[in-house]
This record gives sequence, structure tokens and C-alpha cells, in this order.
Amino acid sequence: MALTNHPSETPNLSFLKEKALQLRRLMLVQAAGKGQGYLGQGLGLAEFLATLYHYELRYDRDNPEWEDRDRFFLSTGHYSIALWAVLADIGYVSKESLPTYGADESPLEMSTIEGRVPGVEMTGGSLGHGLGIAVGAALGYRLSKRDARVFVEVSDGELQEGSTWEAATAANAFGLDNLVAFVDCNGIQADGAMVVPIEPVADKWRAFGWDVIEIDGNALDQVVGAMHWARMARGRPKVVVMRTKPGKGIARLEAREKAHFIRVGADEWDVIAKELEAENA
Repeated sequence: MALTNHPSETPNLSFLKEKALQLRRLMLVQAAGKGQGYLGQGLGLAEFLATLYHYELRYDRDNPEWEDRDRFFLSTGHYSIALWAVLADIGYVSKESLPTYGADESPLEMSTIEGRVPGVEMTGGSLGHGLGIAVGAALGYRLSKRDARVFVEVSDGELQEGSTWEAATAANAFGLDNLVAFVDCNGIQADGAMVVPIEPVADKWRAFGWDVIEIDGNALDQVVGAMHWARMARGRPKVVVMRTKPGKGIARLEAREKAHFIRVGADEWDVIAKELEAENA
């Protein structure tokens, strides 16, 4: 069994920084294949996913279906470009297949579908369901007396959906301290900016009985600190409110106003890749 991650050890921030950069490189490979995709959101999650998969999450590289694994549910299925990158980085997905992202017959869909790719825990095309699924998994682990933990990413846009808050209520009622939610607050949804104001986000979760911490989701030290905080807290479900920047790491993409879906000219991908390397030199 090739278990990964030893959260009790001091995290190697240089290693995690390089992993976040590698994830961004792999996302560019995917988006360049079809010339488009949900690249902005994915780039914004690089620090989070690098830390989760290379420091915090307990899983078996040789057996994605290991029943005692920690589970990560990506509620925003259209962020798949980021999930494919990290699954390729740990060996669940072939890196050679990444340019097929979004292509006909490719398993690397633009929105995740459970059962087609190892490591995908839920079908995420319809938003607002990830937290409810995660609550069920966390309760299942509790009832079966397993010590595995459940992690779920949800978006700020999903906070506009009642199903999210129903699940939040249930998690508190059951005292699911094996559940950690990460809210990606990037300020965008399909039509641009958030339609319904959802601030103050942290106070809303506190009102539902969750332990809450708020961080810059692109500051690696804060992401690592939040993972440690969530591991130590006991008695209640935990939520990390992450403020992230769409397009993070590439200045021209960061500058795009409320870009939910990104298209780039065929002649721009090499330039963008060079900008990524320059900004992270």
C-alpha cells in the first residue's frame, strides 16, 4: 500500500509551491488542447489542491478505491481542469491524455463524471449538491467507526442554493467533525459577478454552527495553516473560507474581468506559458 502524506510532519513549503506551479502547467496543457476551458477557476485553486493532495489527504496511490481513504468531493464539477491536473500529478491520470480535456469521447470531461476516472468521487455537473454528498459520506464514516476524513470544495455561487444550507444544518446537527469544507470565494459565476450578495460568508457559516477560518486561498502558508487548524479542531464541522483569484499566476488572465470561461487564441498559449514561468521564477 503506497500511502501518501504525513500531516504530523512539518510541511515543505518549497515543495508545495513547486507542486502548485506544476498543477498550473498541467492546466495550461489541457486548455491549450481545445483552446478553451474553465481555466481561471482552476488556476485559482492550485495552492489548495497542491496542499490537499501532497500534504493533507490520506489515500493510496496504488489503489484509488481503498475503502479507508479520505475522500475529496469537488462540488464545482466544471473545475475539473484542476482536478485532472492533480490526478495526473499523482499518477491516477496519464499526463499524455491531458490535451484531450473536453474533447469528444475523452474521459477528461469539462465537468466531472464519477466512475470514468480514478479519484473522482462525485458527478459535479449540477451545482449545489457537493456538501450534501460530503455530509452523507462523513456520517457514513462515523457510523462505520472509520477514522477517515471528508473534504469538500464548494463555490461562493453555491451559497445561493438552499441545498447547501440544508446540508450545513445537518452537518452541525450530527456533529461531523470529520468534515472540512473549503469555500472558493472568487466572486464569479456563469454570467459574471455574483448575482445575489452572499457576504459576510464567514458569519453565515458561524450562524449554522460551524467552526470557521478565513484565508487568502492563494497564500500557501495560510492554506497549510488552515489544513492544520482543521485537523486539530474537534466537535463541529469546519469550513475554510478561501479568497482566491481567478487566473492566478498569469497576469493577463488575472486581469480578465469576471471571466467564467476562458478562450485564448491559438497563437497565445506559448506566450501564456512563458508568462507563467516568468512570474514564478
